Amino acid sequence: MNYLCLAGPTASGKTAASLAIAQALAATRPVEIVSVDSALVYRGMDIGTAKPGAAELAVVPHHLIDIIEPSEAYSAARFVGDAQRLIGEIRARGRLPLLVGGTMLYFKALFEGLDAMPAADREVRAALDAQCEREGLWSLYRELQRVDPPTAARLKPGDRQRIQRALEVYRVSGQPISSFHSTKPAAPDLPPLISLEPADRAWLHQRIETRFHQMLDAGLVDEVRRLEARGDLDADMPSMRCVGYRQTWEALVEGDLSELPERGIAATRQLAKRQITWLRGMPHRQVIACDAPDALQQAVACAQRLVSA
Repeated sequence: MNYLCLAGPTASGKTAASLAIAQALAATRPVEIVSVDSALVYRGMDIGTAKPGAAELAVVPHHLIDIIEPSEAYSAARFVGDAQRLIGEIRARGRLPLLVGGTMLYFKALFEGLDAMPAADREVRAALDAQCEREGLWSLYRELQRVDPPTAARLKPGDRQRIQRALEVYRVSGQPISSFHSTKPAAPDLPPLISLEPADRAWLHQRIETRFHQMLDAGLVDEVRRLEARGDLDADMPSMRCVGYRQTWEALVEGDLSELPERGIAATRQLAKRQITWLRGMPHRQVIACDAPDALQQAVACAQRLVSA
């Protein structure tokens, strides 16, 4: 086994399960955790990402956490390169790489590979920015509907960043961005994947609601205020589009925090729904009901069985 994977929607208990697995395997196969999370890579974004704390990080070595500034971009392609390098280094130390997270695109890219998309083109991007300012974002969205209906159907009309990137790819390559996301045959040696999924969706919804209120109590609004005060971030950057941060940023701009809990919880539930849909497209996964009373024990037993197979 090259590595073991643990995935699940937000608030499903991945951190607790990963630490339990690492501790259970410590005597026979020491573990190092590689984060598969597009938000945990950012420094200074701790509360809204539910980033593991110092005590949790001290239990087992973690990788791909706090590696870039929120002003920087991180991609699935970069993740694949980082993950493959780390898997090799961890295995060379005689340890087991345990990949843990909820960014399903990263898992999919690692399992299936990525098509090479055109690099960013400054001139094309500048032209799209100018068109957006001149004609409005809806004009770009209608153009995307014409040239790449599948991508337009997948994106929200207000998702400026992704709409412009899709049009940029089309104008540079002459091909819709959806053609670069074509499904590839799964690799024959897919790694074992333990998936934490709720049998009762209401259980997960309650966990999400409770955790978002805990984030607010822990200072999420002040954390976003500090990020805004840096002066090098804006609402369209990938870091600030992370669930929780986007809603908090918008509430601060509007000057009204009264609806923030409702917006944040709703957005997080939508994220969880998308994550579960992604997971159901991975038939090789081994499902653990994360709302079961013995979910941790089941996850540990499953990991031990897979490692010893």
